[in-house]
Amino acid sequence: MADEKATLNIPGLGLIELPIKSGTIGQPVIDIQQLAQHGMFTFDPGFMSTAACESKITYIDGDQGILLHRGYPITELVENSDYLEVCYLLLNGELPTKQQKEEFISEIKQHTLVHEQLRDFFYGFPRTSHPMAIMCGVVGALSAFYHDSLNINIPEHRHVAALRLIAKMPTLAAMAYKYSIGQPFVYPKNFMGYAENFLHMMFSVPADIEERPDPVLVRAMDQIFILHADHEQNASTSTVRTAGSSAANPFACIAAGIAALWGPAHGGANEAVLNMLEEIGSEENIPKYIARAKDKNDTFRLMGFGHRVYKNFDPRAKVMRKTCYEVLTHLKLLD
Repeated sequence: MADEKATLNIPGLGLIELPIKSGTIGQPVIDIQQLAQHGMFTFDPGFMSTAACESKITYIDGDQGILLHRGYPITELVENSDYLEVCYLLLNGELPTKQQKEEFISEIKQHTLVHEQLRDFFYGFPRTSHPMAIMCGVVGALSAFYHDSLNINIPEHRHVAALRLIAKMPTLAAMAYKYSIGQPFVYPKNFMGYAENFLHMMFSVPADIEERPDPVLVRAMDQIFILHADHEQNASTSTVRTAGSSAANPFACIAAGIAALWGPAHGGANEAVLNMLEEIGSEENIPKYIARAKDKNDTFRLMGFGHRVYKNFDPRAKVMRKTCYEVLTHLKLLD
């Protein structure tokens, strides 16, 4: 917090002094809350110049390509931690000790199963349903099954809600995939790690000899989870905060966030990349599509080339590039 003030000259009202706040890192901000007392408001579509809250969780400097979680660079977390350690860090502010990690993992494993009646929800969807449509429905439906630990003013209740969401999301996502391809649901196995369990539920089938997922693929999946663990006040986070401001059921709030994530201008951009690659088809078609992308009269766009926040480079992309090469080399798809 700084003592400096900004002075705003409003016609008919005169000079108004507004406090300037400074965080531990990043640019200072002007506190404009008192403008409402004078009948004035700001106009900032997309919150391009507006901070809606204080945060101790994530810091992004798009110009420098910096992404920090609780002060730790994302590259450092990917190299030295696993996803559940990062979850603990985001929730508690510090990386866990060995004992804290074991206790946290044990708590997560208590919540990996979902209520058996939730299976019936899936059968109400067409097999061709978009996975995000299913996730919106079934995650929202969790609010009908869990009526306890919903007082957001009680830290323990917030903790239990977070545990349930972290634990059940891979189970539900895998169930959505299995349903789409007509295979039976696969239950979680709590002796496996978080990412390993997810891949097990996604790709194992009862008819085959059960084998544990490939450790290289498990590590890659875990890194992908870390890279998507948090990204400051994005569209889905803002949506969850808005829904949560009414003290709504946390599962309903997350379902709202999933709906926002669905859009092609947010998380749906990943899907748009896959659709683009399928359209391009093969390597010999690349020059043609690059030419189309450069043609201002052509509606074709190249998808997946950077996040708009990062003006220089996305630090997550550098990590993902390395992981991608490791996986492709391991699978002998790349020399």
